Amino acid sequence: MAAAQATFKSIKAVVPLLDRVLVRRFKPETKTASGVILPSSATNQPIPEATVIATGPGAPDQSGNIRPMNVKPGDRVLLPGWGGSPIKLGDEVSPASRWAADGRLPRLRAQEYFLFRDSEILAKIQE
Repeated sequence: MAAAQATFKSIKAVVPLLDRVLVRRFKPETKTASGVILPSSATNQPIPEATVIATGPGAPDQSGNIRPMNVKPGDRVLLPGWGGSPIKLGDEVSPASRWAADGRLPRLRAQEYFLFRDSEILAKIQE
């Protein structure tokens, strides 16, 4: 059975609470550097890396003090192979600089994001 998935119109509609972290996973490459197209069986596994989009303020400890988050927006992180709550953001439009020839803003395909707890993130990648 497929997991439930929330759909929103804009990333700004999703504000993580407490110790939650909103991430966007890296997409697997569909082509090699030499131009060979990879089969879907090689690209359907999620890459365990993601970019942090937003974080909550942190969760309170037993004394009521807010524990600071371990990551911040823009950080590159390593995720577990399981978990996270999927969120699909659909009907996003491209920036105004990319107007279609007929004057309409073209629609981008829906982006998939995930919400994890701060403690579920395995590592911060520093390169």
